[in-house]
Amino acid sequence: MHCKEQDIEVCALNLELIPSNIKIMTIYRALTGNFEIFLKKLDTILSTLYKTDLKLIICGDININYLVDSEKKKQLDAVLLSYNLFAIIDFPTRSQFQTSTIIDNTFIDTYKFTNYTVHPLHNGLSDHNAQLLKINEINLKQQNRPPGTIRNINKFSIEDFKIRLSYESWNNIFDNNESTDVDTLFNLFLNNYLRIFHTSFLKKRLTKETTNNTWITTGIKISCNHKKYLYLLTKNNDDSNLKNCYKQYCKILTKVIKEAKRSMYKNQIKISTNKIKTIWNIIKTETNRQNKPLTNKYQNSPDNFNKYFLSIADKIANDVRYKNRESCKTLKSPTHSLAKLFHKPFPNIHCHNTSTKEIEKIIKSLNLKKYMATMRFPQKY
Repeated sequence: MHCKEQDIEVCALNLELIPSNIKIMTIYRALTGNFEIFLKKLDTILSTLYKTDLKLIICGDININYLVDSEKKKQLDAVLLSYNLFAIIDFPTRSQFQTSTIIDNTFIDTYKFTNYTVHPLHNGLSDHNAQLLKINEINLKQQNRPPGTIRNINKFSIEDFKIRLSYESWNNIFDNNESTDVDTLFNLFLNNYLRIFHTSFLKKRLTKETTNNTWITTGIKISCNHKKYLYLLTKNNDDSNLKNCYKQYCKILTKVIKEAKRSMYKNQIKISTNKIKTIWNIIKTETNRQNKPLTNKYQNSPDNFNKYFLSIADKIANDVRYKNRESCKTLKSPTHSLAKLFHKPFPNIHCHNTSTKEIEKIIKSLNLKKYMATMRFPQKY
């Protein structure tokens, strides 16, 4: 509503911070634009936004050189001073050939912002240099935000959406003879469409997942903040010693974080009653997989693996004891016993009758005389 091409283009952002309420407004005026329209529009915008407790920051390209005194500069300052706004840029913002100008500027109320610093920022992408304004008196505190929501979109809701669209007659759009305005017809269509969309795809609240990040200690938080500070120093600095210091600091911090995680996971496994399940949960946490509940209906679940391997040894031992008892009872018929224990597991292997002498020879070679005395062998096979 307030923008006009070439004359003034403006965009405002409201920052609801605790305890300050700050508005940031960016503005652009083309060099060939009408300066009178620019001043009138700017005055209208400021009168609409201005409040006694509001902290306003205006920044942008106004194409008025503040390095020299001019009539346009005086008129703009007169409008801004009526709202206690002052220009704070005192260094060139654009350098071209052998000339420097301040056509990009920032305006603030220096009585409300008393502790601030402003520096040029060379981005290397344009002949206009950016201005970095740092306000040291703002205390950013975390606000208790309501939980977010997400649309429940799945194959069932999509089918429901298609069915509702097919049942919609759209008579109020195509049979509307009273108005042929395209905007009106589009708004009618959009209202019907959004009504069906919101009905089929309901919103559900996102629950905040609790993360077990006990490894993030106060020392690690301080080290991460210091790492960020070093990164900002090396970002626009060509000092090789400073960059090497930053890389070495990152390596040390990475080792500390890995060791803290390893210690936390080791303690979790140590105190766990189901170590296999705990290890699987740790693996899923590190690989960012969804924590889906494991049920017994899945044959490859860790619980079933654990139960199988814990019970398989006892099961085999019981089977061997049972088969040994059965073989002793039916020793008069060794062939029948062998056939019962091993029911042709290997079709190429054939069992043959064994004589009594061969059995005695085997027992003597194994030094099982006591066992041989208690056994009765058939005379013939």
